[in-house]
Amino acid sequence: MTASSPPPVRLLLCDDHAVVRAGLRALLGSAPGIEIAGESGNGEEAVAMSAKLRPDVVLMDLQLGPGMDGVEATRRIAATGPGAPHVLVLTTYDTDADITRAVEAGAIGYLLKAESADELFSAIRAAAEGRTALSPPVAHRVMAQMRRPRPTLTARELDILGQLSQGLGNREIARALFISEATVKTHLGRIYDKLGVETRAGAVSVAKEQRLLP
Repeated sequence: MTASSPPPVRLLLCDDHAVVRAGLRALLGSAPGIEIAGESGNGEEAVAMSAKLRPDVVLMDLQLGPGMDGVEATRRIAATGPGAPHVLVLTTYDTDADITRAVEAGAIGYLLKAESADELFSAIRAAAEGRTALSPPVAHRVMAQMRRPRPTLTARELDILGQLSQGLGNREIARALFISEATVKTHLGRIYDKLGVETRAGAVSVAKEQRLLP
């Protein structure tokens, strides 16, 4: 680094697979302007190391095995206040729900592991500068989600959806809401139609993506 060149981007790696971390370390260690400050194999460790090392960017996987996942780790890192490291998600998962949860937790970017090395380098530098970095497929999903009209559910349908998200069966929902099982089934059919799903799990997943559930 010359006197006029900017300091390197200090990076913390977080991935529960040692082989993946080793590959990233080798790849990013050869990139100009990027310095590996540390690495962690789980969410709890990432939060602790982030507070200790204060890197510029945390490269975060979402699925981290048992314990704290990448979304919760991102939330805790982002919540440390002004000067908190920027979290850049690097994952294989690109569902609307995963993207929404990560962004709401405070991630500044969302990259897929299929991206090229140059795209990864650029995204890390962008994140260090506080700029959003999204893989093209992720950006497309975000835009499509923003353009998609939000389903309109009645108050009763929202009540049933809330009970559904707690894992209750039709009989339990009927008892909780003081209605018949037949009425529950009728409302569920309407909920499925409005959300474009065929299963209870699908209804809950889409409802969370559309922020119809807390």
